[in-house]
Order: sequence, then structure tokens, then C-alpha cells
Amino acid sequence: MTTIVGGGRGTPGVTNMWALWIGVALLVLKLLDIGPIGVLSWWWIAAVFAVAFVWFDFVEERLGLNKRKAFDEMDEAKQKRIKEALERDRNFRRR
Repeated sequence: MTTIVGGGRGTPGVTNMWALWIGVALLVLKLLDIGPIGVLSWWWIAAVFAVAFVWFDFVEERLGLNKRKAFDEMDEAKQKRIKEALERDRNFRRR
């Protein structure tokens, strides 16, 4: 499942969770009986959550979006290790 923690390319966690955020907003409006959302059937609210479920469990996996985030995190850790090694080497040469 995608998290809110951002990766190397913008913030994929936030942008991929659009259906979930819309579902939460509709749920709050329905529970508070605000505006036209208050008279909607519960099935419309459930349908938005169903779309989010399908996205996270099937579409995201098929498109490889979950693996891309993992690769981005591994690449970021690799760059950090390289930078730290260069700093250690630079400090060692100064002695």
C-alpha cells in the first residue's frame, strides 16, 4: 500500500491517494448531513472506497508503482552511503 511519505519524484503517496481522500471527505459530509452529500445513498460513499481499494490492490501493482517507490528508496539510500563514504575519505586525507 502506498504511504504518505514522499519519494524522489514529488510526493507519490499523496497523489496516489486521491480516491481515499475523496472518500474520507464524502464520509464526513455524509455523517454530518451537509449539503447534497447528506441525501446521497451510502452506496455512493462505499463506491469511492471500492475504487480506492481496487486502485491500491490491483492497478498500482500491475503498473509497477509500488516497486518504483521501493527502487527510489533504495537509490536514495545508496546515494546517501556514497556521500558519507566520500566525506569519510575526504576527512581521512586531511589528517
